[in-house]
Amino acid sequence: MFVRIVKLSFDPEKIETFLENFQHQKNDIRNFPGCRLLELYRDKTNSNIFFTYSYWDSEQDLENYRNSDLFKGIWANTKIYFNGKPEAWSVDKLESLT
Repeated sequence: MFVRIVKLSFDPEKIETFLENFQHQKNDIRNFPGCRLLELYRDKTNSNIFFTYSYWDSEQDLENYRNSDLFKGIWANTKIYFNGKPEAWSVDKLESLT
């Protein structure tokens, strides 16, 4: 399992717009071929920082998404609300205990 973690920091006055946009786009992202899970988290101490976790079948599936018109539209509409540079990590999931 391939996991992508992205940290996003927003202007406080743009957070509600981001959250509304996410609600409209989340199913399209989750249903993109190769995407197995999509989660959104909000930092407990800094409420303008969010994290997305997405699980992918392979790195190529993520790259296909990142090169898609879907991603390009979402990213163009999201990055205008940032107040800091986004950070991203690509990791391999080794274990999961539930």
